[in-house]
Amino acid sequence: MTVEVRSEHVHSPTRGAADPVPNKPAHTLSAAGDLLRALAAPVRIAIVLQLREADRCVHELVEALGVAQPLISQHLRVLKAAGVVHGERHGREVVYRLVDEHLAHIVVDAVTHVDEGPRGINSGGLGTEEL
Repeated sequence: MTVEVRSEHVHSPTRGAADPVPNKPAHTLSAAGDLLRALAAPVRIAIVLQLREADRCVHELVEALGVAQPLISQHLRVLKAAGVVHGERHGREVVYRLVDEHLAHIVVDAVTHVDEGPRGINSGGLGTEEL
C-alpha cells in the first residue's frame, strides 16, 4: 500500500492563512491555560459580562445575576487571583472592574460563537470524547 503525502498546507475554504504565531514558552502557555480555567464557569462568565458594562460592587452583581452573595464573592476571588478583576475599596464596599479589556473580548467571543448556532461544539463537531 502506498500513501501519498501532500506537502501543501490546507486551510479552511472560508478563511485564508492566519499570520504565523511564534512558538511560546511553556510558562506562557501554562499561564494562558490558568486564565482560561479561571474564566471557565458560567457565573464567572456572567460576572465578566457585567463588569464589561460597568464597574460593580458585590451587591450589584448579586442583584443582576440572581446568585447568592457568598457564591459571587467566591467567584470574584477566583477572578481576582487570576488577574481578571481588580477590587477597590470605596468606604464599606469593594467596587470591581476588569483589569484588561482583552479579557472581556475572550468571553464575548466565546459567547458569540455559541450564539451563532450550529457550527461549533454544539453542532456535532468535536466533542470531548474526540479530544
